[in-house]
Amino acid sequence: MSTDSASKLSPIVAAGFIAALAAAVMVGGAGPAYRLKVLPLGSAFAVLQWGAWLGLGAALVALIGGWVARSAGRRRGLILTSVGVVLGAVAFGIPFAMLQGAKKLPPIHDISTDTENPPRFVAILPLRAGTPHAVEYEGEAIAKQQHAAYPDIQPLDRTELPDAAYQRALTAARDLGGAVVAAVPNEGRIEATDTTSWFGFKDDIVVRVAPAARGSRIDVRSVSRIGKSDLGKNAERVRTYLRRLQQ
Repeated sequence: MSTDSASKLSPIVAAGFIAALAAAVMVGGAGPAYRLKVLPLGSAFAVLQWGAWLGLGAALVALIGGWVARSAGRRRGLILTSVGVVLGAVAFGIPFAMLQGAKKLPPIHDISTDTENPPRFVAILPLRAGTPHAVEYEGEAIAKQQHAAYPDIQPLDRTELPDAAYQRALTAARDLGGAVVAAVPNEGRIEATDTTSWFGFKDDIVVRVAPAARGSRIDVRSVSRIGKSDLGKNAERVRTYLRRLQQ
């Protein structure tokens, strides 16, 4: 076989690489496109879905192209084949993993350490105007699902007096990077908003510090503004905050 023939790039390899690159851009760009208001949420999710399927197809095409090129003795394209397979697999794998994770978690978006008397939002209420979710706790149905999925989400008892515990809670809220909306020491209330990194979803947090028999008790609640299921994000946020309080 001639040197020129061996050095030619297989069109199948090229097609697989280009498709994989497009898939990666679609999946990776869906969130920023929504965050920058280029696309509405439904369209951004559609781009994410089609990008995932394109990534799967591109990975298969890249694999076929690599096999054909190798059989034909074409040396060029091996790197493009590998990159195409990886990009396609990642473009498909990330949304697929999110979907599988969502299936294992309850379709809830409100997590509280106290499900009988959840901390209440006050200052954040105007910021949630027009969002799909109200902040009224939905009661026992939600509480049962939370306790089954996240049994570790519990109030935090501290031996510190409430004033000292409140300052610790406020420092922790600031350290974790959320935007503190309100800090009301005489009510033991802290309210903040956290923004997710990919799609820029706004989730709201309220912390309540109250006197307890042995010092103080800290309760935390995290609620999404949109989305039926939070993919476990609110529970993760509450856990992270509680761990920070104990440092």
